[in-house]
Amino acid sequence: MKKIAVCGNIASGKSTVQNFLEKQGFKVLDTDEVAHKLLTVANVDLYNTFKEYDVFENGEFSRLKVGKLVFSDKDAKLKLEALLHPQIKKEIEKFFDINSSEKLLFVGIPLLFEANMQDMFDKIIFVYADDKLRLQRLIERNGYSIDYAKQRINSQLSQDEKINFSDYIIRNNGSMSELEKSLTKVVEKL
Repeated sequence: MKKIAVCGNIASGKSTVQNFLEKQGFKVLDTDEVAHKLLTVANVDLYNTFKEYDVFENGEFSRLKVGKLVFSDKDAKLKLEALLHPQIKKEIEKFFDINSSEKLLFVGIPLLFEANMQDMFDKIIFVYADDKLRLQRLIERNGYSIDYAKQRINSQLSQDEKINFSDYIIRNNGSMSELEKSLTKVVEKL
């Protein structure tokens, strides 16, 4: 079994790559979805850490409010990551155990390097898109202001740093068919 991380900075097209892999019949764990499931008041440590913050709506965590908090308050971001990253790591390990008979397993993990989880994987695919294009996507897709979109982009390690630690780079500045061709070549190599 080969364990493959699929990472990319915000609005690079990582989710599109994951969807393509799933359509090809591969098992893919999306750690964004895992994080969203863990972001609940039933997660006692998380709740106790953030109960004094304005991050709740209708008795549950508001992803929008949590997002705004962690992108404006570095301490809150570090607290959230310190709690969520070990829990996400456990979910990845479970995914590997449950699917151990598969030849290739993919994990979509946008904060792979920030969370220092690269040692969990045999290979790393990095989805790269030009910064201008990512900014445009965030503004159009999420309705963010230019300043907030830039803040989100700048909160992650630079793409250029991450490329140096990745095994495969998929450039996503063109069409969907170009992206699929690049990804198919990488999967064949794997």
